[in-house]
Amino acid sequence: MNRINLITSTECRLGCGACCIAPSISSPIPGMPSGKPAGVRCVQLNEKNLCRLFGKPERPKVCSQFKPDATICGTSNVYAMATLTELEELT
Repeated sequence: MNRINLITSTECRLGCGACCIAPSISSPIPGMPSGKPAGVRCVQLNEKNLCRLFGKPERPKVCSQFKPDATICGTSNVYAMATLTELEELT
């Protein structure tokens, strides 16, 4: 792995859930046919902050295309939530 990959990519922290709470999602989600507003917990996020739809075809494309990144996710769930909230507010 080169230095750029070490800086820009990261593994998803299981149980974080920030990407399933902070951003708005405009596409339909099973159980949320109109998508979800920013700051609202996705109904498909279980009690351990894991996606019930992970790896399933009904998972929204926007969710499956999101890849964890050190600049977005940082080193903590709190950092990820703050960063994703700020990005949502800016867009």
